[in-house]
Amino acid sequence: MKEVKTPKKPLAIYYAIVLLVLMLLNFVLVPWMSERQVKEVDYGTFMSMTEDKDIGRVDVESNQIIFTDKDEKQIYKTGLMNDPDLTQRLYDAGAEFSSEIVEQASPLMSFLLSFVLPIVLFVWLGNLMNKKLIEKAGGANSMMFGGVGKSNAKVYVQSTHGIRFADVAGEDEAKENLQEIVDYLHDPKKYEEIGASMPKGILLVGPPGTGKTMLAKAVAGESNVPFFSISGSEFVEMFVGMGASKVRDLFKQAKEKAPCIVFIDEIDAIGQKRNSGQLGGNDEREQTLNQLLTEMDGFEGNSGVIILAATNRPDSLDPALTRPGRFDRRVPVELPDLKGREEILKVHARKVALAPGIDFNTVARMASGASGAELANIVNEAALRAVRAGRKSVTEADLEESIEVVIAGYQKKNSILTDKEKCIVAYHEIGHALVAALQNHSAPVQKITIIPRTSGALGYTMQVEEGNHYLMTKEELENKIATLTGGRAAEEVVFGSITTGASNDIEQATKLARAMLTRYGMSKEFDMVALETVNNQYLGGDTSLACSAQTQREIDQRVVDLVKAQHEKAVKILTDNRAKLDELAKYLYEKETITGDEFMAILEEKDPSEK
Repeated sequence: MKEVKTPKKPLAIYYAIVLLVLMLLNFVLVPWMSERQVKEVDYGTFMSMTEDKDIGRVDVESNQIIFTDKDEKQIYKTGLMNDPDLTQRLYDAGAEFSSEIVEQASPLMSFLLSFVLPIVLFVWLGNLMNKKLIEKAGGANSMMFGGVGKSNAKVYVQSTHGIRFADVAGEDEAKENLQEIVDYLHDPKKYEEIGASMPKGILLVGPPGTGKTMLAKAVAGESNVPFFSISGSEFVEMFVGMGASKVRDLFKQAKEKAPCIVFIDEIDAIGQKRNSGQLGGNDEREQTLNQLLTEMDGFEGNSGVIILAATNRPDSLDPALTRPGRFDRRVPVELPDLKGREEILKVHARKVALAPGIDFNTVARMASGASGAELANIVNEAALRAVRAGRKSVTEADLEESIEVVIAGYQKKNSILTDKEKCIVAYHEIGHALVAALQNHSAPVQKITIIPRTSGALGYTMQVEEGNHYLMTKEELENKIATLTGGRAAEEVVFGSITTGASNDIEQATKLARAMLTRYGMSKEFDMVALETVNNQYLGGDTSLACSAQTQREIDQRVVDLVKAQHEKAVKILTDNRAKLDELAKYLYEKETITGDEFMAILEEKDPSEK
């Protein structure tokens, strides 16, 4: 169910309202009140105004006289004297006798207007602004409105969503691990009879986009039980203690709806390692974590509540959270292999109209290293491309082009290279492809193009492995470095100069050579010594050196020597095959995009049109 939110007014509107009210008080009410204020004068002034016929209305009371001036702009009062001729003089002066003057100059009304009304007005405005500020700080959970510590977990019911394991492809091992949970929720007695109990918590770990959240929903769908979903960041609030209160409320709701599943996404937001007391432990996140540890450890084995959590940073979680008894089982949700990618593409392709004869195996090989979310995006990009082309179905060419869009970006329609630049790029890309083809243990060339892309690439060479490749030998890695240097080597062999086009090749070759020395132990000098550690393996895999400054200098020198040796090998290969280099570069220059079959046909001295 979609939550409809009322749009909030900017705070500046409330400041404008306050300013407007103050202006009204200043320019309208206050002058009117000051004008209507009763002014006390002596009896002589009253007599003078009577003689000058400057008297408007008069009210003679038992102990005082209240009167106005001729224009009735000011009210006066004076004491009553023994004056028998007073009434006649007032008639002669044209005064009107009235008793309404007393009501207009009522002290009670003056008190209400001058004292009570401003206080009430400012109290109301203060409460209004205070309410808005608290809502911005704590939302519906603000302490002044009775929502303290309420959980924001969304509850999903299987009948409304219906996600099943069949909708999650490419993660067979993860589904097998989670199938036990489904079976337990369906029939817990057979586990209780033998004395077995289900894990209290299951931690899903893996890179972004691999389907951790979808797997959790599939467990709920297969089990036909309520599914609570909440993000770890929703527990953390501005006020200390509110996150812990939310945890208590969430687990209270879960127990009431048991059997059920509680899914906490991005649990590292509250589950990070504590600071060991060095800086104190009274912060909001740590209190929330402590409450979560207490709630999880207090569950009984037969409560029917299963805790699922997902994270991309398992190394940052507190050991007390991941120990047995809390999160007993860790389920890796890794990037799919070739078969998994093919199955994921087929699942997402059900939603679009497909042309006959699509080979999903070929598409899956081209999308090596893609996550489930990226594969879903590839299918959607292919459908959008088919619509732009005015077709009613998606072809294999659409899928292949969408992969290139994900890898290198869209084609730049308005980017036109000069003839010289186009020639240099053609030789550069053929240099990559030719070095790869003339070495052993290199992935076959799938496509070569010199059409600029929005990622900044002026061209690229696509190599596609024929199957799953989990291990790489030292020779294969060296050949890969040589292939990366092949573009620059072609520029040197043909033009005798170099350009900026090899910047990305240089970065990749250097990174690969350094990994061979520091992480893979592929050097005689350092042998099997780990000189580099990987941090956040699921979020880019940042590395940090763990060695002395002298060793770092030696590593830098070895990296330079390794890349330089492979660069020289690439130059030799292209020099020895200069005729083929020229022939292939000329063909690519004319066609702009060629397939791997066309490339191999020319290399093997066949007709490129015979595929």
